[in-house]
Amino acid sequence: MAVTSAYRRIAAAILLNLIAWPAFADGPRISVEGGGSFLGGYFTLNDGTPTVFAEAVFAEHAIGSSRFTWAPDMTAGWIDGRDIARFRDDRYTTRDHIWMLAGGLRFQCDAPDAWYRRLFFSFQPSLHTGRTQGLSSSYEFTSTLGWQGAHWMLAIRHSSNAFLHMPNRGENMLLVGITF
Repeated sequence: MAVTSAYRRIAAAILLNLIAWPAFADGPRISVEGGGSFLGGYFTLNDGTPTVFAEAVFAEHAIGSSRFTWAPDMTAGWIDGRDIARFRDDRYTTRDHIWMLAGGLRFQCDAPDAWYRRLFFSFQPSLHTGRTQGLSSSYEFTSTLGWQGAHWMLAIRHSSNAFLHMPNRGENMLLVGITF
């Protein structure tokens, strides 16, 4: 049931973005991303859970006279809770649903015809609801390594609190997105 519900949320988010797309023609690049999130250190299908994000990337700016650029990057998302038996009796379980809001910078290399032009890295401090084995504080640090096409993206995202609060397992996400 939870997976079906997650797919409905993904479909609703994509539909809303398709309807709103003309309003963003001169604004930021918007991506709707969906995929799976895995508890840090546990990459088994049984421990994975659906996740959905919406991301806005604003205009790029050169970093001095280098070929590197930066752009403001804002992300809002949801990571579904799951019931992992080995954590049921711990102070932090894995059942909480996480709503996350993050803002930071996206970096790219501005080499127009290079194969690596579409690669990006972003870093964002983030706030979220809930407490789990993966996200045990109300703040985290989110880093993303991805490939941005004209209308799609692929990314690996990691959120954790950098050992500022224990446990610090983090969440590791595999994401595919549609970009407008």
